[in-house]
Amino acid sequence: MEKYQQTLMENIRHQLSLWIEADKLSVLNEDVYRFLHSVAGTARTIGLSDISALSKTLLDSIDELEEKNWSTKELREFLMPLLSIGYDNQTDESVNLNRRSDKEKKPLVLIIDDDPTLLMYMKEELEREGIMAIVITDLENAVSSLYDLHPDCVIIDVYMKTNSGFEILNFLKVKMKQQFIPTIIMSFKEKKDIRKQSYEMGADDFIAKPFEMDDFIARIKRHLERKELFDNLLLVDELTRVYNRKYLQTAYDQLLLESQLSSDSFSMGLLDLDLFKNINEQFGHLAGDEVLKEFASFLKQKLSRLDIVVRYGGEEFVVLFPRVTGLDAKQKMQTLQNELYDSPFTFNGNEVFVTFSCGIIEVESRNEPLTYWLNLANHALHEAKNQGRNLIYVVGKESIVPYKKMLKIGVIDNDPIIRTMLVEMIERIQGDHSLYLDIQAYKDGITFFESDWYLSDDPYVIILDGIMPKMDGLEILHRLRSERNRNQYTVIMLTTRKSEQDIIKALKLGADDYMTKPFNMLELEVKLRRLIQKLK
Repeated sequence: MEKYQQTLMENIRHQLSLWIEADKLSVLNEDVYRFLHSVAGTARTIGLSDISALSKTLLDSIDELEEKNWSTKELREFLMPLLSIGYDNQTDESVNLNRRSDKEKKPLVLIIDDDPTLLMYMKEELEREGIMAIVITDLENAVSSLYDLHPDCVIIDVYMKTNSGFEILNFLKVKMKQQFIPTIIMSFKEKKDIRKQSYEMGADDFIAKPFEMDDFIARIKRHLERKELFDNLLLVDELTRVYNRKYLQTAYDQLLLESQLSSDSFSMGLLDLDLFKNINEQFGHLAGDEVLKEFASFLKQKLSRLDIVVRYGGEEFVVLFPRVTGLDAKQKMQTLQNELYDSPFTFNGNEVFVTFSCGIIEVESRNEPLTYWLNLANHALHEAKNQGRNLIYVVGKESIVPYKKMLKIGVIDNDPIIRTMLVEMIERIQGDHSLYLDIQAYKDGITFFESDWYLSDDPYVIILDGIMPKMDGLEILHRLRSERNRNQYTVIMLTTRKSEQDIIKALKLGADDYMTKPFNMLELEVKLRRLIQKLK
């Protein structure tokens, strides 16, 4: 039976590839109908019930007798569910992750080592346990990743060719202490003086090589649990579950340091729920507490993961917007205002309509304390209140034209189905108001380099298939790294499970991350979102 299932999947992919690869192709409606009818019947017969059911649903939505020619674009959109499920049926059970809601956040571990084989092994085992892992082979990438990706745990090898683990630990320890990021030192020499130095320099744990993987995983999980507990106990407001006021100074200092490194400004918003006392008086303080909790949850869900939400006191909240201008922050808040107005909270069967006013200030000078900017934001908040509430006021920024940062994302893969699915996935990320995504797809490296799209000064994320005709992914990666500014391009390499040597070569050539085919599309989306967060 498995042989026939495999044959059907190959036939489906072949036909879909022919249809979506030809940009100017026109497909007869009767051909689409006949194709879906065949797939629905055959798939059910050989045990592929999910594909059969989906094909039947698609079949029922079109008229066999309608005289219609499908354009390639229409066909791609219509058959996208079948493309996706057809790809998912190829994935290994071991790598096929359970679907998670957007609210669920996976912990992220940063591993700094120059042994690619060990990196691959640790990464695979951690991700099997539902822990995201980014592997880094040099100091420069380690620093940028720590600032941009906000890992929950950092693992550093003592002995590296270019930098020792102690150099890296010394360089990073201030930031890791500020955020309480558990730090683990690894070494193949289990000497007392190395362990002692590790702990004296701020490491939270020491693991000697070689180690048992189950023991390693257990210790990592324990550190992640401790970090979560620590964050919850010391930094999170008990009622609303967002950061409390104690964390505000730390967050401000962190953004101030990052803005000095990047020369980017950041913004601060002070929010106040309008007429909150009326809610308490009309529905009771329990209702008021529920509204505060729901409002905080609403903010966390709708804002970017990098935006920092703090309960400042009572019904006031502070939001810090990293690398976002004042007018871009205003645009974000206006979107939230519109959505909040259309989504009243419910308490004991009563609908509670809530609005908020907001004052925003763009932090441009590094010489002023937090209290200075809070006072300005508070002034802007009162201006919004005085002008009628449910408004947003930006101090001194009303005449500036908002600017959107450009991020270029390229997909290079000779499989048209995977290209189509990746572009569809990336377009889902388009909703961030502070970014403009320019998405391009290429069937091979030659086409990619013949275009001048990759030659701008904008930042890029390149999703790159490792094995392609004419020019494989390693050749493309080598040419990019040798010809262009390395920091301008973030590269995710797609490889097959049998190409371990290619993964090692890719890491040595400077791939920022990799995934093995067949991969889970949701997992890649999570990774992509994390890798582009530095631009939000």
